[in-house]
Amino acid sequence: MSLNESLNDTPRGERLHLAVFGRRNAGKSSVINALGGQETSIVSPVSGTTTDPVYQPMELLPVGPVVLIDTAGLDDVGDLGQLRIHKTMRILNKTDLALVAVDAVHGACEFELELLRTIAAREIPSIVFLNKIDLLTAQGDEGEADSAAARVEAVLGCKPICLSAATGFGIGELKTAIAAALPRGEDKFRIVGDLLSPGDLAVLVVPIDKAAPKGRLILPQQQTIRDIMECDAVAVVTKEQELGHTLAALGRKPRLVITDSQAFLKAQADTPKDVPLTSFSILFARYKGDLPRLVSGVRAISRLRDGDRVLIAEACTHHRQSDDIATVKIPRWLREKTGRQLQIEHAAGSDFPEGLEQYSLIIHCGACILNRRAMLQRMEEARVAGVPIVNYGVFIAYVHGVFPRAIEMFPSAMLAWADEGI
Repeated sequence: MSLNESLNDTPRGERLHLAVFGRRNAGKSSVINALGGQETSIVSPVSGTTTDPVYQPMELLPVGPVVLIDTAGLDDVGDLGQLRIHKTMRILNKTDLALVAVDAVHGACEFELELLRTIAAREIPSIVFLNKIDLLTAQGDEGEADSAAARVEAVLGCKPICLSAATGFGIGELKTAIAAALPRGEDKFRIVGDLLSPGDLAVLVVPIDKAAPKGRLILPQQQTIRDIMECDAVAVVTKEQELGHTLAALGRKPRLVITDSQAFLKAQADTPKDVPLTSFSILFARYKGDLPRLVSGVRAISRLRDGDRVLIAEACTHHRQSDDIATVKIPRWLREKTGRQLQIEHAAGSDFPEGLEQYSLIIHCGACILNRRAMLQRMEEARVAGVPIVNYGVFIAYVHGVFPRAIEMFPSAMLAWADEGI
């Protein structure tokens, strides 16, 4: 991502994810191009043209910023085809709305019905569309299109939207259906805005060190500032060395102080005890995941034993610094806190490694590039594997002795803390 994109575009993790699923050559790529009004996906009459998921951020009126995901056909064949199908099904982990493509010429059968069952089991809303309707009406028989739609409805139990990506027929109706199926913007969870009132002061502690991007703030800091401004509160940004002076110069107490997790100790020392203190990473644990569950995962730290395996997971890849938080700082803090000889492993990217059950603890990044559904899916995979999970902010607050202050403004997290008796 370029600097200009990171500053001005809606981050992918903040966009609703719409994925198109179906058989090969059902016209999935053509529909994505028609929805976006531009040729973003390769279209070919040859089956299996799309081999890997293709992500296309765009503005989709009247929905707003979304990511359209083009996927490989779920009826692909051979060993390579099975790998493509596996990748496609993993896309469900981050899908907010599934668009199911049915070829109007071939219709639907048990294959599409099973796909819809899989989608419904994930509690993902879906829309079925019947593409290539123009091929049925080319001979002037409008009734054939209605009959095809009726046959699909009889098999799948839902009425499809008839459309033609080639002519544009029905694309407007599909957009309207998408807008109706997706959550409204005002229903989305806030990063911090629900904790503030208009005119409140929020002080943000932002270290400027060798890990900070040159000339800009990192994504969670940018997004938090924007959220504060959108609720008509005031964001005051300072470095950790200047926090005490900044608080003294404000003239009134801030509603809260939000710090980079790595500056927790300095921020706690300089922030009056009657001023709530938390971190960007804890805010994102609540915003992108399930904060009470992450707080509950903290108790696993005291139960670690020599030889236990710990996974440090990051959703993105980036250039490692000499004092990198994932590979250097967190392992050091974990060993200092537990006094144990641990096997610490690292994973970066869109998926967890296979065999999660072998780990005794997962320490996850702040998930700023993931959407909420993707992070919740990761937490669910950890639950199914029986592995406790925490995120960076929760972990750092705990090992530095900043609990429960760092979570006291979140009643459900405090309840989890009390229930675990940590």
